[in-house]
Amino acid sequence: MRRLKYISTKITLALGIGTLILASCDDQLDVTPPSDVTPEKYLWEESHLAAYTIKYYADYTWYNEGSDDKGGMIPSHYGSGGESFYFNDLATDNATTRGSNNRYVPGLWTVPATGGKWNFSNIYALNYYLETVVPRYEDGEINGNSANVEHYIGEGYFLRAHEYFYRLRKLGDFPIVTKTLPDDQEVLTEASQRRPRNEVARFILEDLDKAIDLLSNSPEGGKVRITRNAALLLKARVALFEATWLKYHAGTPLVPNGPGWPGADKEYNNGYTFPSGSLQGEIDFFLDEAMEASSEIADAIPLVSNNQVIQESASQPVNDYYNMFATPDPSAYPEVLMFRQYSVDQGRAHSYNHYIYYGAQKGYTHQMEQSFLMANGLPVYDPASGYSGDDYIQDTKVDRDSRWRLFMKAPGEVKAFENIENPETFETAPMVYSSDGKYSTSTGYMLGKGYALDYDMQILGQDITAPVIFRAAEAYLIYMEASYEKNGYIDAKADQYWRAIRTRAGVNEDYTATISHTVMSEEAKNDWGAYSQGQLVDETLYNIRRERRSELVGEGQRYNDLLRWRAMDQLDGFQIEGCKIWGPMRNDYEEGILLADQPDEKDNTVSSPTLSDYLRPYQIVQTNNNFYDGLYFTEAHYLEPIAVQHFLISSEDGQTISTSPIYQNPGWPTVAGQGAEY
Repeated sequence: MRRLKYISTKITLALGIGTLILASCDDQLDVTPPSDVTPEKYLWEESHLAAYTIKYYADYTWYNEGSDDKGGMIPSHYGSGGESFYFNDLATDNATTRGSNNRYVPGLWTVPATGGKWNFSNIYALNYYLETVVPRYEDGEINGNSANVEHYIGEGYFLRAHEYFYRLRKLGDFPIVTKTLPDDQEVLTEASQRRPRNEVARFILEDLDKAIDLLSNSPEGGKVRITRNAALLLKARVALFEATWLKYHAGTPLVPNGPGWPGADKEYNNGYTFPSGSLQGEIDFFLDEAMEASSEIADAIPLVSNNQVIQESASQPVNDYYNMFATPDPSAYPEVLMFRQYSVDQGRAHSYNHYIYYGAQKGYTHQMEQSFLMANGLPVYDPASGYSGDDYIQDTKVDRDSRWRLFMKAPGEVKAFENIENPETFETAPMVYSSDGKYSTSTGYMLGKGYALDYDMQILGQDITAPVIFRAAEAYLIYMEASYEKNGYIDAKADQYWRAIRTRAGVNEDYTATISHTVMSEEAKNDWGAYSQGQLVDETLYNIRRERRSELVGEGQRYNDLLRWRAMDQLDGFQIEGCKIWGPMRNDYEEGILLADQPDEKDNTVSSPTLSDYLRPYQIVQTNNNFYDGLYFTEAHYLEPIAVQHFLISSEDGQTISTSPIYQNPGWPTVAGQGAEY
């Protein structure tokens, strides 16, 4: 029973599955009371399938990308604390709070004793679903509309792929388990064997191909449910992630057959050969898959229009590009492939807007601001750019890429104008001096992606603004990057897509002018993505990455990009900065508000001007501050450690870790509480 505990503690096995799922079913499902439901009575009807899969979309009451069991579900806004997957951009060079993440201080992140991402709960529930319904479907035994039945089976494949992609990003090599397992020690031990990460990625693509064959783009419920286009985009995302991971982590133990790869020490992986015959063959395979899937979307779906208007009253024209992220129902926008829907009446509301309305102690970084191009397509440091400087936050928007103008909230702008008699404006002097977790901003550059202009959305627990989960613009970006990585030049499709994105952003569409004026030593100061493997990339690839950073800002994808690009090797005391607090804007603050270099550092409210003219949120106080000396990174931190519990449970005697079929990720020990070794 010891080995059964290893897996079954994370599994939903056959008996009782109906009870577990039906307890959380869609309100529209009319079924036998859960206590009376058995597998023999369940998953025979279209409505059963629809209810089962939607259970594994997300937990509306508590979702966290870092959650061991829920992190692999489709993300969402959630909860009364304003939580959101959009905040995954925090603790990168894009955005920050007044602190950072332990991953940037080697030694602080340690191996857990229990738990972690080695978790199969949702995977096993989805395996049960697929191994039950697919044979029934093939035998014509499921009642209901055949197209809908096919769609819900496709959702099962999509959701399993989504779960596996999460485990791939976090852990790399991972067991591929497609069936629920019996209480058999030998079977469970074998199921623990980690497959090389490229094979896990191939398995994910296979699941997504099955999903694509079955899914509809107009399911019951519309784009609130998984769509075929969403599956195509996820396929492109997975393929690009794996291709670039393999390319930039090549020559390290984080890639199968790399020097020191721990998988080689296990007999079941000994002598491993790549399906394509070589590592480069694998990279090319995934790049081809990314290009094919992304171009199918990009060729078919146009970008939403952007009239460049920062709307501040009902009399001004609506900006569809802005509103696409800031409405309860973005289904009318073709670019949106899938979104999350909320309802106060059903207890599915959140507080995302309530918190960013006040700042939520978050903000975009000075480094993010510097990365955005001018409308003429030139970098801010170019003498001909026309950059108005950053003495004042408002100045950074002048003649700028409209994505910065629209999605960063500056002093003096209207906070909301719908459902409010006397609209408020953002403060002239942003509250950068307070440690209040709600009424402050960490940098002065306030977050604005998904920010609603309806005051009703700012009320605590009443926000039903819908986050966009998948949108077509990402497909444009994926093709641009994958084709350049594969071919080394901008082909006709990439050229078309790049010009479309820049035109929508209000930036000169001639990206070649930007490339020719790019100075990588300047970009390196503010963009971690200027690097791979500790070396600067070429100007064209960098500008493709810059375009991705600018277009997807505030949507929570930055850290995953940095991981796959291996773009943090060079971090060696990097200091995140905010607005230019010690320039002329200091005069906007009352005397005694901006305090630095106080005899008792606990009285400091901002960082010292002797350090920088720019606010440094990690250098306000030094005592008990792990990030005062800046951000560092170590190779092991590109993957997460596996908890010691899993080695012990799967070992031959419950004690000897070396007999476990599981191997630890590179650089991490198998001792709880210890940090990475390299």
